[in-house]
Amino acid sequence: MFGFYNMVLRVNVTHKSFDLKIIPDSVLRQTLGGKGLATHLLLSHNPPGVDPLGPDNHLIFASGPVGGTGIWGSCRHGIYTKSPQTGYYSESYSGGTVGDYIAATGFDAVMIHGASDEPLWLEISEKTVHFHSAQDLWGLKTYQTEDKVKAWIKENRPEAKSSGVVVIGPAGENTVSFAVIENDYWRSAGRTGTGSVMGSKRIKAIAFWGNCRKELADMALTRSFVKDIAQKSKDNPGVKAYKSMGTPMMVDIMSNVGSFPSRYWRKGTSEHRENINAGALHSRCEVKPHACKKCFIACGRLTTIKEGRHEGLTIDGPEYETIYSFGGLCEVDSIEEIAYLNDLCDGLGLDTMSAGNLTALTIEASRQKKIEYKIDYGQVDQIADLLKDIAYRRGVGDILAHGIKYVAKAWDMEDQAIHVKGLEPAGYDPRVLKGMGLAYGASDRGACHLRSTFYKPELSKMIDPDQISGKAHMFVEWEDRLTIFDTLILCRFYRDLYQWEELSTMIKAVTGLDLDRESMKSIARSITDDTRRFNLQEGLTPLEDMLPKRFTTEALPETGKIITEGQMKQLLVDYYKERGWDENGTPPKKD
Repeated sequence: MFGFYNMVLRVNVTHKSFDLKIIPDSVLRQTLGGKGLATHLLLSHNPPGVDPLGPDNHLIFASGPVGGTGIWGSCRHGIYTKSPQTGYYSESYSGGTVGDYIAATGFDAVMIHGASDEPLWLEISEKTVHFHSAQDLWGLKTYQTEDKVKAWIKENRPEAKSSGVVVIGPAGENTVSFAVIENDYWRSAGRTGTGSVMGSKRIKAIAFWGNCRKELADMALTRSFVKDIAQKSKDNPGVKAYKSMGTPMMVDIMSNVGSFPSRYWRKGTSEHRENINAGALHSRCEVKPHACKKCFIACGRLTTIKEGRHEGLTIDGPEYETIYSFGGLCEVDSIEEIAYLNDLCDGLGLDTMSAGNLTALTIEASRQKKIEYKIDYGQVDQIADLLKDIAYRRGVGDILAHGIKYVAKAWDMEDQAIHVKGLEPAGYDPRVLKGMGLAYGASDRGACHLRSTFYKPELSKMIDPDQISGKAHMFVEWEDRLTIFDTLILCRFYRDLYQWEELSTMIKAVTGLDLDRESMKSIARSITDDTRRFNLQEGLTPLEDMLPKRFTTEALPETGKIITEGQMKQLLVDYYKERGWDENGTPPKKD
């Protein structure tokens, strides 16, 4: 089929073996690759109730049909598995350059299972896999690991020219439940603990390289589409905003509506906002726009700290979600110190969002005398020490490494812990943006903002943030379109540029499939049904779609806003109906 190789690579790290599996066109037409194909593979190959850290849990890397093409925003890859953080469906995406290298190997997906008895790293190229010892890499941080693997490929594989490398840090080695898989130094498959699954298989790194190229259905249409999008986007205000200020601009936007989570979700604004917003980042640090491959938006901030104790430190970031996690929830009042904590998490291989949320919960536990551990809001060095303790599973860090559900029960804080299905929310308080309440509850991977990015229509007043009735209808429309993004594997920041019509043109140019809006929505809904089936198979109950108690019982002090339990229940009832599910959120049986 055009846009695909019709091939999945299956790797067994227990036996250090691999084989090839042909994927028929019929499956690719139904799934469109990416998330759709990976979900199909997980349902087909993962045993129900599998231990997320056991050898039978599959870890799947995929690039979509637009991977390896010139489509803007397409140099991304997806990673799919059963999450050790939530126990449910796991999907995580990363940009940078690796997506194109995966596409160049000649596989639509790489499916890894088993577990090695010694540390190793994988080299995946055209139609083959090499298994290398990683004894000399085990224990290294992410940056050094990536450097060493790339240097080995350069020296020993001159035909490769260059490679894309994904790695884990000490947190992944120690199976911390929210460990990430890093690439290109600062890009992360950052949520749901994919790095922990990779660590459980004793895989330190994977290098991808190859020279395969997909055959596209209509190369002329593909080229004209790419050219037209670039031309139309020149004066797009959203593109300009991201390129000039990046995601840190959200600090002011969310603060202005009282939805910037602070002091472990007790407040919606921060007194030190001017020290941690985009203005602070750009005025106090040297900042350059930084883009993934094949991207004109350049939302990344290549930041170098100019003075102070972290002078000379360079990172890509910090992004908004890291700023809210440490600057808001933990009340760190310096953008330079947030950058330092960001760098620490990246090197250790920790998800900054979960790390910040759990640190703030630890601060609350310390203040309430639930644990004997000295840490408080704004104490950067104590926060840094805690992050290291988590990565190396030392002391209280060993408890936190299990994730928020385990911690909340251990410390008798289940009424205070902020999460849905075991995943902590992003920096959008659902008491103000009630559609984000539905987003957190309905998402297949837990309290996720990216499944629908529904903060966008609420902030732009496409729909009233306080509206409940009828909101699920618009929400499903957004969720369906962005599910198609994840089958193709496109960057979320192209959501305004790629509406249904553009997606249809893109799919026709690359795959030859002539899909109208309803056809694409049908595919998206089928994938959403399948991810729900996966979660139900793993024991999900409707109660786990609800929000944590604080959101439904404690009003924000600045605005008095709240999302009641009744409102959340109504949003979910409406959502289930829109999806064609029963009152318990169960999809109909497959034909």
